[in-house]
Amino acid sequence: MYESFYGLKTKPFSMLPDPDFLYPGKKHQMALTMLEYSLMNQAGFCVISGETGAGKTTLLRKLLTNIDDDITVGMITNTHQSFGELLDWILSAYGIHEKGLSKVDMHQRFVDFLLEQYANNKTTLLIIDEAQNMSVSVLEELRMLSNLNSEKDQVLQVILAGQPGLQETLRNPALTQFAQRIAVDYRLDTLNVDEACGYIQHRLVTAGATEDVFTPEACRLIHAYSGGIPRLMNLLCDTALVYGFADQAKTVGAEIVNEMVKERMDNSVVPLINVKDEQIVQASSADDINFPWINPEGGTKGLKPEQGAEKKMRGSARNNTADKESVKQKSKENSQSTIVAIVAESQATKESSRDSGAQNKTDTPAKKTGPSGQRSGKSSHHDEITATEGTSK
Repeated sequence: MYESFYGLKTKPFSMLPDPDFLYPGKKHQMALTMLEYSLMNQAGFCVISGETGAGKTTLLRKLLTNIDDDITVGMITNTHQSFGELLDWILSAYGIHEKGLSKVDMHQRFVDFLLEQYANNKTTLLIIDEAQNMSVSVLEELRMLSNLNSEKDQVLQVILAGQPGLQETLRNPALTQFAQRIAVDYRLDTLNVDEACGYIQHRLVTAGATEDVFTPEACRLIHAYSGGIPRLMNLLCDTALVYGFADQAKTVGAEIVNEMVKERMDNSVVPLINVKDEQIVQASSADDINFPWINPEGGTKGLKPEQGAEKKMRGSARNNTADKESVKQKSKENSQSTIVAIVAESQATKESSRDSGAQNKTDTPAKKTGPSGQRSGKSSHHDEITATEGTSK
């Protein structure tokens, strides 16, 4: 709909977990690295947790695109007990399920499958998404399935991904043995404002953007309204682009975002954050110096000319003020140093003069020279002059 208007090749803010759009920020990159580490080191259990919409599923999809051929993968995305037994889902994930099997038969079939993969020099990886729905008894059953290992190798590796409730369940004392087998446990937090701006720009560039579409103020407001949750950010950005397209606005600014959010809060069930007026002012007045422009040469592109000029003037004024303050401070420090030196020199001169006066009163005959051609109580400069005079006479 709006793709061609904004110079995009595809929708940048799809709600689907597309691994090509995974944001390579520090948090997501660390989570991906931890997942890859768990595979390389044959970790028994790996746990990735985070809020709904934090990007866990996209992360798992990205992992699957990089996985080696010597790893056989089975993935379960529905773990609610009402949908069947754990073994039913596991066998279905690997394509070896058969109707009419008893639980004992299903268990044996899975064991045979693991041994077959190991005999072919393959590791079996089981990925369970939405694992927060798993009960203590089901998790304990999963632990028992992982007991089948060789002396040197981990035959079955398991990655659990779920909401924060998963971590709470794993802290249950009944799962102490399970918890002790977790080699990697990483919490995927929400994005801060700088990461959110980078996230939006990354997805736009991945979709083909060559010019800036959102202003910095709009990006910061989207972060504020979404709480830094990527899925909500996608929803807001996508809707904001529709609003911008309807207004034929080449750049989506803060005004469009505020209008769009106000209407959604009044008529939608989407859990947006009620941003205060001061937060809106802060988002609009924040410095753009670290904003990740898509086109750095056109840093104010899409902003109104006067806004761009005002920002540059404010930046220049801040720099000039800082320079002046720096010069004033250095000048003040130099002046203080000079004053201290002058006072010290003055004190020394006064003391020298008092000593000299007292010496003159008590030792007038020795006024010109002493046995060594020097006079006590005088500065070295005067001593040199007196000694020279005595010699010439």
